[in-house]
Amino acid sequence: MKLDRRGFLSALLASAVMPDLAGGRALDMRPPQRPVPDPWKLIGRAALPGQVSFALSDGRKPLALGKALMPMAPASTIKAVTAIFALDRLGPAHRFSTRIIRSGDMLILVGGGDPVLSTDDLARLAADLASSGQEPPRRFAVWGGALPHLPQITAEQAGHLAYNPSISGMILNFNRVHLGWTRVGVDHQLSVEARAASQSPRAYTVTAMPGNHADLFTYRHDQAREYWTVSRAALGQNGSRWLPVRLPELYAADVFQTLCRARGLVLPQAEMIPALPQGQVVAQHDSPPLEVLIRDMLRHSTNLTAEVLGLHASGAADLLASGQAMCDWLGDLGQGLRLLDHSGLSSDSRVTAYGLTRVLAGPGRDLDLVRLLRVNPLSEDLGRDPKARHLVTGKTGTLNFVSNLTGYIKTPSGAEGVFTILCADPPRRQASIGQELPAGVSTWTRAAKGLQRELLGAFAARLDA
Repeated sequence: MKLDRRGFLSALLASAVMPDLAGGRALDMRPPQRPVPDPWKLIGRAALPGQVSFALSDGRKPLALGKALMPMAPASTIKAVTAIFALDRLGPAHRFSTRIIRSGDMLILVGGGDPVLSTDDLARLAADLASSGQEPPRRFAVWGGALPHLPQITAEQAGHLAYNPSISGMILNFNRVHLGWTRVGVDHQLSVEARAASQSPRAYTVTAMPGNHADLFTYRHDQAREYWTVSRAALGQNGSRWLPVRLPELYAADVFQTLCRARGLVLPQAEMIPALPQGQVVAQHDSPPLEVLIRDMLRHSTNLTAEVLGLHASGAADLLASGQAMCDWLGDLGQGLRLLDHSGLSSDSRVTAYGLTRVLAGPGRDLDLVRLLRVNPLSEDLGRDPKARHLVTGKTGTLNFVSNLTGYIKTPSGAEGVFTILCADPPRRQASIGQELPAGVSTWTRAAKGLQRELLGAFAARLDA
């Protein structure tokens, strides 16, 4: 019989164990299994200043724990818990409506707590209203009572930071305005716009001017307008940045007036009303479904969206009560968690690596959170890892000298795990609260993310062991 050499070699290579005909022993033809990296050796080698805790689970039992019960600041990883909470309480198809209501001789802009309402959306509402044949109203009002009115997310952050705006049921452009400046001779010309993708009208309720003061910004407001001054020394030539809005109802009403006027409909001066009367809906804009809002919130780490979704889900009157409601909803899974908001901006919130991992392994898996998380989230800062064969979907969390990661990991063999890695340098964190870019934070954060990548490699090896 003629030997099929190709078939013989294929069979030999496909066999995991072949007999040793001479000695009767079994020869293992597979390459020796690599040892599972020790997470603590990786942490020691990284020499990251501060504290590191971690937890890895296969969804049923812990596989690796390191200081996993140590309370640490969650930063934006808490947005993953907020997402699960909102999905359970509101449902993935839930939408938020912004309406125009006619009540007698009054036209009312009714905020429904849509966290992503933009100037472009208001422009479509204005067009619908102008084409509806409505008679010009004698009164124009705005209502933002769908959510509690909070002046800012947290008092810890600097007042000019756009990611720390006010909260209200009437939200526009994430409650921020676009400040631009141009050097004109020896001074600057400043503009404040309600900027969106297509429409960018002037924001008349927010003003800005250069000033001669040491602080980067000063701010005050009265019942009708917000006033910013910007240090001339910091302006340079030309530039721009976003500023938070503190009077969101008047801001949205002002922009809507401008958009209506451009379509031939002149509205009276806006007034804020505390209670919403009965009336006829003459125009309406609905937000995208909740699961789309959550996906974007997780991927862009939008603080305002997280707080708004958490408040909608809890129905609480403030963020402290809303965070506690989320903990109560978690039940036993919430042990060790202290949540003072839904975004992670508060420095006093605390989670544990073990507790956060249990939440993602339980209700997180039940509600299919993994499909809404960012794939390989460390690649944005570190670039693609050419050595990695595992897939990570997760949520990062970053504050000054805090760098965290939580999510799901899957190996090429199909093994799946849930993990959390928390890194912090508490003394430097405490000393830099409210600062935009303290000395050394960029280097420290990059080193923390590099360590997280190494630990993920160790977790993948542990899952396959």
